[in-house]
Amino acid sequence: MLATNSDIVNPLFLPDSIFLSEQTSKEAVFKDVAEQLVKKGLVKESFLENLIKREESFPTGMDLFVVNPSLPNIGIPHTEGEFVNTRCIIPVKLMTPVTFNNMIHPSATLEVSFLFMILNNDPGAQTNILSDIMGFISTVDPKQLNEFFNYTDTEKIYQFLQEKF
Repeated sequence: MLATNSDIVNPLFLPDSIFLSEQTSKEAVFKDVAEQLVKKGLVKESFLENLIKREESFPTGMDLFVVNPSLPNIGIPHTEGEFVNTRCIIPVKLMTPVTFNNMIHPSATLEVSFLFMILNNDPGAQTNILSDIMGFISTVDPKQLNEFFNYTDTEKIYQFLQEKF
C-alpha cells in the first residue's frame, strides 16, 4: 500500500513540543521553553545556560525581508549537541515579538515573531537542519507562510509543518 501525504510524519517535529510563548524577552522565552524541554527529557539541565551563551556569541535572528518583505523575522536558536538528547525542531510562536541580534549583522537587532529552536545531538547534521528550515521558508508560498506565522493553535502549527516542511 502506498503512503499518502497524510500518512507521512516528519520526525523533526513532535506534536507535544510546539509552544506558544507569552514571554516578552528572549531570555524569558528561552527559560520557559527550556524548562519544558528538560521535563520532557529532550534536553539536559545545562541546555538553558549554554543556549543563552551561544546566542550571545552567535546570534540567530534572521531577517526574512530578503526572502519576502511580507514575512516576519524568525530566530533559529540552538546549542551544541552535548546539551540535547534528541534531534528535532521545536517551533515557538511568540505572542509578542522579542528582540534578537541579527545572524548576518550581529550588532544589529530585530524583532522576531517565531522560533525554530534546533535540538540536535548529531553534530554533523546541524547544517542540514538549518538548510531544511531555509528550504521551507523559501519554497512555501509567502501568503501561506504568513498565515502559518500567525497561528496561535499548536495543533494547526504542527499540521502545517507536517504538510509543508
